[in-house]
Amino acid sequence: MTEKDQPFVSGFCALLGAPNVGKSTLLNQVLGEKISITSRKPQTTRNRIMGVVNRPGAQIVLVDTPGIHSASGGLNRHMVEVALSAASDVDVIVFMVDAARRDKKSETLVLQSLKRRNAPVILAPNKVDLVKKPDLLPLLDQWSRAYDFRDMVPISALEGDGVDELLDAVQKTLPAGPPYFPEDMVSDAPERFIAAELIREKVFELTHQELPYSTAVTVEDWKETEDPPLVRIHAVIHVERGTQKRMVIGKQGAMIKQIGIRARRDLETMLGVKVHLELFVRVEKNWTKDPRAMRRLGYE
Repeated sequence: MTEKDQPFVSGFCALLGAPNVGKSTLLNQVLGEKISITSRKPQTTRNRIMGVVNRPGAQIVLVDTPGIHSASGGLNRHMVEVALSAASDVDVIVFMVDAARRDKKSETLVLQSLKRRNAPVILAPNKVDLVKKPDLLPLLDQWSRAYDFRDMVPISALEGDGVDELLDAVQKTLPAGPPYFPEDMVSDAPERFIAAELIREKVFELTHQELPYSTAVTVEDWKETEDPPLVRIHAVIHVERGTQKRMVIGKQGAMIKQIGIRARRDLETMLGVKVHLELFVRVEKNWTKDPRAMRRLGYE
């Protein structure tokens, strides 16, 4: 059967792994644009984020998930539940691990969850650009002994190395079927959601210690004009304590100004028009421990 005679395949692929293994970086690399926010700080991704990849003869729907870890506290438990739920009804799972810096405890947690699922699993050791080639083979052997993977494809999500080969391996596992989404659709995430995430990413980049984990962002107003083309966004950065509010605002407003400048730059790239961004900071006391507050801030 020639390539032309091959049936069209489509399906869902969950990206699973410990925090900070590069799942969001891989999604952005494959899509060619920023959909999922990234940070050097772990547990950046909090919700399921979907990206649509159209290839010759296939449509792959990638599902980025929060990192699986030993969860304590309402927000952390929410993130783990989101990840496990996303993996419960997909056609294939890509298990990403950090080849340069292994987290055996988190890897074990993920492997335990994989054994309760029926989908085929592809191992994708990431950050192999940071590993010497002679050191990679023993690592692959260790992982192959831990689980019966359908395939193993080393990658560098940041550099793009091995990513096409990984998509080839995913495509081979998908069932025949029509595309789920229009060809020009990149993600199911609303622009408001992505805008809030981009602002939260800047808080992660510019602040330190525990503050990012106590931060949520909501977009409270969004107005578009055609003449001139402009999007006006009113967003609120939620924190848990007054001291955190002062940190986000900074001395004479310097910190929130920098957050706004960086976020506006990314928003204008995403939307393709000028953006007027207004940021405010609001104290939402202990919201990460309050289920009602979490729902109100978008963490169902």
